[in-house]
Parts: sequence; structure tokens; C-alpha cells
Amino acid sequence: VQLQASGGGLVQAGGSLRLSCAASGVVFSFNAMAWFRQAPGKQRELVARLFKSGVAEYADSVRGRFTISRGDARNTRILQMNNVKPDDTAVYYCQADGLTQAFWGPGTQVTVSS
Repeated sequence: VQLQASGGGLVQAGGSLRLSCAASGVVFSFNAMAWFRQAPGKQRELVARLFKSGVAEYADSVRGRFTISRGDARNTRILQMNNVKPDDTAVYYCQADGLTQAFWGPGTQVTVSS
């Protein structure tokens, strides 16, 4: 199983960015897929998670600004980031809950300039 994230980059505060995560090498649907992030000197934290049921959960710091949704293909997730802030600067990681283990993709850098 491989997770591939794309869409990171540099954006000005108040702008928008769209991250995409696609899984390959898997024949089942994940129980949930999520985005985590890790800023320099900080612990990795959950940003948003979307369960197979359609239920979504968000970190308090991004609720109302970020939206996680399904992509067009199975086992893809989109993170739409609106009204970004400098505090959103971090490496963003895609994560998926498989049947017996969690999978992680390589991070993608998001930098928000003030």
C-alpha cells in the first residue's frame, strides 16, 4: 500500500490550498483516511479525518476553514484549506486506517506567508 500526497506549496495568509491523497496497491476501502501535520519543534497532530461512514472530524484550530472530502477515485481524500494562517505552516501527512494497521504517506510541505 502506498499513499501519495500532492498539492503542498507556498501560499499567502488568507489564501487557499488544496491537498490530495491517493492510495494505491489496496483492494479494500479504508475505514478512515486523515491528514496530520507537524510543525517544526511540535508534535504531529490530527488535522482532519473522514470515516468511510461519511463522518468527518476536525482539529479545533482548522474547523470552519478546512474541509476534508472524498476524491473521485476510491481511497482518495481531498483537504481543502481556506483562509490559511501562518500557524498552518507544517509538513502535512496523509494517513489511512487499514484493516489491521495504519499507513502513512510521505509529507508535503505547506508554508503560509504573512
